[in-house]
Amino acid sequence: MIEEIKDFIIKHLQDDAVIACQENGLQAAIYVHEKKLVEICQLLRDAPRYYFDFLANITAVDFYPEPYFEVVYHLSSIPFQKQLTLKVKLAFDRVEGTMPELDSVAGVWRTADWHEREIFDLMGIYFRNHPDLRRILMPDDWQGFPLRKDYIDPETYHDIPVK
Repeated sequence: MIEEIKDFIIKHLQDDAVIACQENGLQAAIYVHEKKLVEICQLLRDAPRYYFDFLANITAVDFYPEPYFEVVYHLSSIPFQKQLTLKVKLAFDRVEGTMPELDSVAGVWRTADWHEREIFDLMGIYFRNHPDLRRILMPDDWQGFPLRKDYIDPETYHDIPVK
């Protein structure tokens, strides 16, 4: 199925939309170009042949000390009972005060709103065009992103010991 979907994406978009297919591991995945992510998601949602109507989950993986993150999208087609994993590799040099950026898919699936907010809050990935991108679990004035592998716990928060 993964090769068929890859060919479908390439046929309807450009050749550079798909970067690679990952067929080993627990779940096959398609690596897609970050600039084509929203188009690919709309295509897969609207295609009568696939109809990936449900975004089950989005997560992010920090590959520290390597200079990149992966954002992983788990799609489901409820009527066809199929699952698909899309991955986007985001280069990030970890310059303080900067964040890796990716376009939001909240306009494709409304459930992305909360998933992207959680990733923003805990991993520090900024989602462009998100309707309400703000912290969801951590206090608004929290410094840093606790799920990054290079995160260092603060000693105190508002003079209250954290550890």
